[in-house]
Amino acid sequence: MAPYEALYGRKCRCPICWAKVGDRPLLGLELVQEITEKVKLIQQRLKTTQSRQKSYADVWRRGREYEISDHVFIKVTLMKSQTRFGVKGKLAPRYIGLYEVLEKINSVTYRVALPPVMENIHNVFHVSMLRDYLRDPLQVIEPTHVLLKDDYTYEERPIQIMNHRIKRLRNKEISLVKVDW
Repeated sequence: MAPYEALYGRKCRCPICWAKVGDRPLLGLELVQEITEKVKLIQQRLKTTQSRQKSYADVWRRGREYEISDHVFIKVTLMKSQTRFGVKGKLAPRYIGLYEVLEKINSVTYRVALPPVMENIHNVFHVSMLRDYLRDPLQVIEPTHVLLKDDYTYEERPIQIMNHRIKRLRNKEISLVKVDW
């Protein structure tokens, strides 16, 4: 007795022989013809499924190409609760820089000119990590160099006090200070 038959109490109807229980067994040429028909049916259904999945994926796909000497922004992968480029949390920039495309390696990867501050980052990026430059100087965000101590901490110093006020509650006063870091 086969393991499938012992587990489920009936014979296994595999793709090779999809016959109902009690049908007469197929022999020779009939068996080969039925198997080829089933394989063609399976291939047709797979093509239908693949084309449906492709149509779903193509909605989000954009064909972007850059030329040499074009300028692009690089997507910054942010980690939660990490200070990146002077801002922490949801207000941190998603894209940085304004970097020049040096070389087109293939249709989806590009070599980008990075500044010496970012020399430890690999300079080849997938097209999904790049964004077009719209020629607006207000969008350019320069990365700042942070001096790390030996224990990987750094010191933040305030630049200036922007505003100061005292909030009065029933029993106490709270001093509120707006600081530019």
